Amino acid sequence: MTKITHLFFLCLLACASQGLFSCSKTDRSVASFARIEEGFRSIPDSVQIGVYWYWISDNLSKEGVERDLEAMKVAGINRAFIGNIGIDGIPYGDNKLLSPEWWEVLHAALKKATELDIEIGIFNSPGWSQSGGPWVKSTQAMRYLTSADTVVSGPKYMQLTLPSVGKEEQEVCVIAYPASAEPTVEKSWPVRKKSGQASSTVLFFNKKETIRTLLFRVNTPFKTAAKLWAKKGGQEELVREFTIDRSNPALNVGFDPYAPVVISLPEVTASQFRLEMSDEGGANGEVTLSSSPMVERYPEKSLAKMFQTPLPMWDDYLWKEQPVVSDASLLVSPEKVKDVTAFAQHGVLNWEVPAGDWVIRRMVMLPTGVTNSPAAPEATGPEIDKMSRKHVAFHFDAFIGEILKRIPEADRKTFKVVVQDSYETGGQNWTDDMIDVFKERYGYDPVPYLPVLNGVVVGSPDLSDRFLWDLRRLVADRVSYDYVGGLRDVCHQYGLTTWLENYGHWGFPGEFLQYGGQSDEIAGEFWSEGSLGDIENRAASSCGHIYGKKRIWAESFTSGGPAFSRYPNLMKQRGDRFFTEGINSTLLHVYIHQPFEDREPGMDAWFGNEFNRKNTWFSQMDVFTNYLKRCNFLLQQGDYVADVAYFIGEDAPKMTGVCTPALPAGYSFDYINAEVLLERATVKDGRIVLPGGMKYRLLVLPQLKTMRPEVLRKLKDLLHAGACIVGPAPEYSPSLSNYPAADQEVKALATELWGEKKEPMKKIGKGRLYASTDNLQPVLDALNIKPDMRVDSGAPVLFIHRATHEGDIYFISNQSGEPVEINPAFRVSGKLPELWNPLTAEIRYLPEFTCSGEVTTVPVRLEGYESSFLIFRKKGSPKKTAARNYPHKEVLATVASPWQVAFEKGKRGPSETVTFPELKDWTTSADASIRYFSGKAVYTNRITLPELPQKPLYLDLGKVMVMAKVKVNGQYAGGVWTMPYRLPVGEYLVEGENLIEVEVVNNWMNRLIGDSLLPEQERGTWTNVNPWKSDSPLQSSGLIGPVEIQAYSYE
Repeated sequence: MTKITHLFFLCLLACASQGLFSCSKTDRSVASFARIEEGFRSIPDSVQIGVYWYWISDNLSKEGVERDLEAMKVAGINRAFIGNIGIDGIPYGDNKLLSPEWWEVLHAALKKATELDIEIGIFNSPGWSQSGGPWVKSTQAMRYLTSADTVVSGPKYMQLTLPSVGKEEQEVCVIAYPASAEPTVEKSWPVRKKSGQASSTVLFFNKKETIRTLLFRVNTPFKTAAKLWAKKGGQEELVREFTIDRSNPALNVGFDPYAPVVISLPEVTASQFRLEMSDEGGANGEVTLSSSPMVERYPEKSLAKMFQTPLPMWDDYLWKEQPVVSDASLLVSPEKVKDVTAFAQHGVLNWEVPAGDWVIRRMVMLPTGVTNSPAAPEATGPEIDKMSRKHVAFHFDAFIGEILKRIPEADRKTFKVVVQDSYETGGQNWTDDMIDVFKERYGYDPVPYLPVLNGVVVGSPDLSDRFLWDLRRLVADRVSYDYVGGLRDVCHQYGLTTWLENYGHWGFPGEFLQYGGQSDEIAGEFWSEGSLGDIENRAASSCGHIYGKKRIWAESFTSGGPAFSRYPNLMKQRGDRFFTEGINSTLLHVYIHQPFEDREPGMDAWFGNEFNRKNTWFSQMDVFTNYLKRCNFLLQQGDYVADVAYFIGEDAPKMTGVCTPALPAGYSFDYINAEVLLERATVKDGRIVLPGGMKYRLLVLPQLKTMRPEVLRKLKDLLHAGACIVGPAPEYSPSLSNYPAADQEVKALATELWGEKKEPMKKIGKGRLYASTDNLQPVLDALNIKPDMRVDSGAPVLFIHRATHEGDIYFISNQSGEPVEINPAFRVSGKLPELWNPLTAEIRYLPEFTCSGEVTTVPVRLEGYESSFLIFRKKGSPKKTAARNYPHKEVLATVASPWQVAFEKGKRGPSETVTFPELKDWTTSADASIRYFSGKAVYTNRITLPELPQKPLYLDLGKVMVMAKVKVNGQYAGGVWTMPYRLPVGEYLVEGENLIEVEVVNNWMNRLIGDSLLPEQERGTWTNVNPWKSDSPLQSSGLIGPVEIQAYSYE
């Protein structure tokens, strides 16, 4: 009953916070198109634009935070996430975290936000990643399992002092297992590798030896491609190709920075080998060849060493099957591993040693050493255990809980969100109750398999890998449920919610969909350029769709410099691209808190764009945020339309899915995971249906041989209910749980479903099962699934489709800087196309279209980087008409008279109004006060219109650098910031003379460049991050034009 009441209360909260929507069971938060149109024209207050609000290196002021919030309110930012960030190289201020002064500033910020109704989120620890601080003890930190060995001989009674393993060790268990009776042949050779030069190292034995393992050790960053050759009968044979990668020793990509690279070899007998390395990388290392088998890549498989760079792809934590070991005596039998923990007390083992040589292994937990980052020194401490709800709750109490205690409730009414940024704290593989939880989850005792964590092969290479698979899967599950779910649950106890980026660039140990599914809100991210964003936003949107989350955020427009150079037009292409990938809520990156009122441009950082009040164009930020809000609003309506769901498989870690085979153009997809298939998926009308409203016509299985039987049983149920599935038949379970019966069940079920002959298609119940293919189009055709939006091949146009009970919403984006004319064919019939312009809130009918069957084709023209919404809501059919969707402009007047330009006072521009005989770029002016000017300038001119035609009328500014707001006859007409730099002005124009005022803003970089020519004491600017020099090129600025009054004959 408690749970039901809680869910009902959350539903009421959701309805209250989304005033436009109903909250019925059958009609999930769906607004009528009349209400949608109302919201598009006048954006509801419930639509949020968020911002990361970073307080940098203890540089804070009470006045500054209050002014920051007031500026946010004017700019249309109504959600701010406070991050207490410490940045090396930036001098630290006096308001140390948790000091009385810091508490005073935080109190002022929360109180002012409450007054302004700006929702506040606070990062759940200092720094942006992840959850830690000086209050976390080593016994509560992220930990890993490690060991120390002693070899003893029996039979005899022994009192053995167990070796110490490391500082802050915590006992886990003591095990004993028989040492190998076979002597190990092992030899090492130094390798001196120079960067840029290939190398070849000959490895000699005195006689022929059978080698099963290669190890490579290095203690400096190193990466290269390698081959091992064996010389047989005078000829070299290739044994293995592999990659050596120890390029990143940071603890957040593994708690063993220089763990050995371990390669299992097919048994090869020779006396001479050769290690060949490519020209990449340089280091002094050591290569070892051994006759003993070891578990290949065991550091990676146990999370001791993780993917070294930010974007692990779908298969980067998948490994090939290991070679079979023919000599069973070289393996450790799990039945012979003894748990002797009960005989160990206070570091001493009292045990009756059986006959033979025995390895005594003392196993302990050690902290991984990862700390919350980047945080001020006084705010830095161990990262909290991600697999313990108890420890996560302690961490909450120590930081967020203190805020709740110290700040009066009346002054923090808008503090509602606890923030978790992208995961960047590496792996852990053990916690306090790991053995018990493991037994409960998998039905077998993990203790006999613990030697595998050190590379010892227990049972067989296959059984050892299965144990490690279970371990990694359990770590992923616990990180999701105990960390994300644990923090969510404790937040709910205090009326707070959680916001999470559901992936991690450095050492992410989870499964991205499940991980995000446990949070109230989820987010992706994208940078202003580069590859960051390529997988993160689809990770977030797929998670949101399959777990029923209406809003899908993105940390938007971040960057790695250069500072003070970007502006909204440069950001639009990327923002629109990720709208088409499912992002529908924008969080700007970043607003750096401005503590110094007498310094401009003020505080900055090496990352992010300058979304703060000291930036020159921030006074026109509302023009940009209105566009973002309007897009967000429409993209939150109805349900996302996707035909295909790609199953990501069950392996962990996993940060992204994979589209194999590739999805043909014109269709949309989501990734889906086992949890959602097992617990949320049903079938209706031949579609896989989820509670949140998603419907998929086709489920694509990954190119894997493995699947757990419970997942395969669910696929069978879905097929019988009418689902359509394509992909390969699994062959066995990846897990050691219920082995070998689970393998037998998988094989039997696969044979039942796919059959022995692997037919191209089988009907199973009401559904269809298609054999694995490298081309999805024939399958889609067979299911009569037409492209959702088809455009000419090569057109640089992206789209996303959402549907309500009344109609369809398509967002289409030109990703090129040049205009495009396309004829998109939409999977819609019987409705009239409308164009909804998110820049101006205009709505107009598109008279020129054709219908054929279930497809409507609409000619569309998009300017460079322009995006539009095409709406189908009203019933209708094509009619004969001479009207065009994009009629040619009619120029009523061109402004050719001189402009009067008044530069902003206090910015060191001209002190008097300047006459521009013609429009020109400020950077071409001979006047240094104009050439290096940064700030606002108001252009004034007059246009005479003898008459006003009864057509839509526009003011086209040609080109503006970088933004502008316009008044016509004293009335505000709107702003421009991207192509086309054009505004509807018909309601403001009069016959006769018209006064035109254009307030233009540019960037700070020109002033910073100009000031670099001055002695330091004469410079009027100050910032802690200034990449600009005296010889840096200036950035185009000002009203460039040409300026025209235009008319269009829209129907």
